[in-house]
Amino acid sequence: MSRRQRVTTALVLAPLPILALLFLPTPWLAALVAAVMLAGLWEWTAFAGLEDKTPRVLFLTANALMMAALVWGGGPSLFTLKLASLVGVAWWALVCLWLARPGFGQGDGQAARGIKLLAGSLCVVPAWCALGWLHAEGDFGPRWTLFAVLLVWAADSGAYFAGSRWGRRKLAPAISPGKTWEGVWGGLATSALLAVAALPLLGLGWSSLPALVLLTVLTAAISVVGDLFESLMKRHSGVKDSGALFPGHGGLMDRLDSLLAALPVFVVGKAWLGL
Repeated sequence: MSRRQRVTTALVLAPLPILALLFLPTPWLAALVAAVMLAGLWEWTAFAGLEDKTPRVLFLTANALMMAALVWGGGPSLFTLKLASLVGVAWWALVCLWLARPGFGQGDGQAARGIKLLAGSLCVVPAWCALGWLHAEGDFGPRWTLFAVLLVWAADSGAYFAGSRWGRRKLAPAISPGKTWEGVWGGLATSALLAVAALPLLGLGWSSLPALVLLTVLTAAISVVGDLFESLMKRHSGVKDSGALFPGHGGLMDRLDSLLAALPVFVVGKAWLGL
């Protein structure tokens, strides 16, 4: 993938999600994002080795019904969305352990397939719930949601360019040989700078800057875990990209992987820090 192709695709596509996050009512945004995430989950079924259309459709239907049930049961307090977001945080902590043993779940057996399908649901559903919770939170909810998405983009872009320029030490060569520690530091620094720039737009005073930077850096760090986990699933299944939907960027899941990990951590961390 060329750098020019990657940047051009990002610039063309970026205005659409930005406008949706800022101006769509939360129910409409949730429906749109659900469709996008379920399309990404369709790509995930290929990682699990599902080839026949019927079981793939049934799996997506089950996840869509789970999303609907969580919304229906949440009530005005969004209790179920918040609970699912907490589950998402716990899940990504477990993923860190999985990455330390990259051979876990590898193979074509029924057990490995079931583990990977469950992993797909645990990646997608809590992230979708976290986005709904965040976007529905008061007048600044859309801005906070946009900030969460932008910080993941900033971390990804900062990591890409820092890694391309200064990358030497491999981050996880057994999972994703192209990623470096220098790229990680570049991504964290870029996201922290974004936090400083965005502070006034989020309805916060400067006294909240340390907490916001902490939240931003933690979210950017876990976004790397999301990226690595999808890379591991692709390595297990022997594919390079989850799809070819976006020139220079691969498929939907290649664009969603970091965000799926970031959203639950961001919204739970925001509530915990009182931001």
